[in-house]
Amino acid sequence: MANRRNNVSAPKELTAGLIGEHISRTRLPAALEILCAEYGYDLTFELIDSANRTPFDFRTTVDELRSWGWTGVTVTHPCKISAASYAQAGMETAVAHLGAANTLIFSDDDVQGNNTDYTGFLSAWRANMGDEQPGRVAMAGAGGVAAALAPALLELGAEEIALWDIDPAKATALKAKLNSKVRVISAGEAIGATHEADGLVNASALGMAEYPGMAFATNAIGKQKWAFDAVYTPPETLFLATARQAGLTPISGFELFKHMALRTFAAYTGVMPDQQVMLPRLDALRPE
Repeated sequence: MANRRNNVSAPKELTAGLIGEHISRTRLPAALEILCAEYGYDLTFELIDSANRTPFDFRTTVDELRSWGWTGVTVTHPCKISAASYAQAGMETAVAHLGAANTLIFSDDDVQGNNTDYTGFLSAWRANMGDEQPGRVAMAGAGGVAAALAPALLELGAEEIALWDIDPAKATALKAKLNSKVRVISAGEAIGATHEADGLVNASALGMAEYPGMAFATNAIGKQKWAFDAVYTPPETLFLATARQAGLTPISGFELFKHMALRTFAAYTGVMPDQQVMLPRLDALRPE
């Protein structure tokens, strides 16, 4: 592990990392470095790219991190559901219903699971959309990030979420955890659902540098009000660029990232950063 900051005047330590696939471009270590510098923590952070470890076993890896005395670990695609399973009864009450976790905090005897995608999205939505409600939503992807975004949208007052995934079983499983406002559709029905929607959500990996393209048909984008892309590297995906050109209000994955980073730091340390002060500072991390 590399010590990313060494400030002898700060006795507090934060030792953590990130587990997921293709994570070399993540800005999370840099965000935590900025927050740690502000609030007096020494940061040690390590990337654990599961795509480069064959075979990769999530539970064994986390057990090892706990034995090393880490503060905790952040989790991204495709391990968020595994993270919630690992935490089990240790999931924070407010997010236990999600079935996905992106933050695990270690103590001597147990593990606390949190989902700062959920709380971060609620905050990012309100910062960008105010009190406006999502309306009818078309969502592509039903994996770990969708398990946070769909409940957040329902919390914000979404009238309906039409959900599909290349693995229909994932969409069916997510629907079973939610309410009657969520309906599972086939990929063939996606264009119709897109036309009918007020807002579009990409909760799939499409748009990442490793997975180019987009989940929505170009000719179906234009009548909606807003679009959100969970991908933040690159920050201006083909999907968001298309939505912007069509006149939709775009909410980027980078906006979610900033709000998520504040809440991840809070989960690790118990210190909630000053949002008005720290969000503008995190803008410097926006990928080119």
